[in-house]
Amino acid sequence: MTSAAPVLSNIEPQLTPRPVDPGTRIGHVHLKVADLDRALAFYCGVLGFELKQRYGGQAAFVAAGGYHHHIGLNTWESKGGRPPARGTTGLFHVAILYPTRAALADALMRLAQAKVSLDGASDHGVSEALYLNDPDGNGVELYWDRDEKDWPRAADGTLAMVTLPLDLQDLLAAAAK
Repeated sequence: MTSAAPVLSNIEPQLTPRPVDPGTRIGHVHLKVADLDRALAFYCGVLGFELKQRYGGQAAFVAAGGYHHHIGLNTWESKGGRPPARGTTGLFHVAILYPTRAALADALMRLAQAKVSLDGASDHGVSEALYLNDPDGNGVELYWDRDEKDWPRAADGTLAMVTLPLDLQDLLAAAAK
């Protein structure tokens, strides 16, 4: 006999008294997609991730470099499905961190060559980011982080992130460097 999941609605909104280990990272994300081949065409064909393993027409795992997978794509509950309607809960976007500004510029060039539209492009002071949707309507952020010493700070030393327009031509010029 299985037990029902615990109800967590009574948790008091308060700060965690002890922070999570600072070495904790998000290892991968799994996205529900309607069409696996279409999703692979985007993540591998446009963004350049490497296909690591495929389970027929139901699931695939893609990654950058030698990692086993950064992104899982599956049709287990979504084959032929539609994106979630606005006003529903779920993933807002998955953020893909590029190691350098030039690598982000390369991603922008790939998107332009594939005629993928951006939903936005922002300079957050700590990072520069491109926002778009994958073919299934999943939000995707492509970004790179500035060195922490260059992050904007308030007078008291706290982080002072901003949202300013990103100069895409200046970003593209970084690809040539």
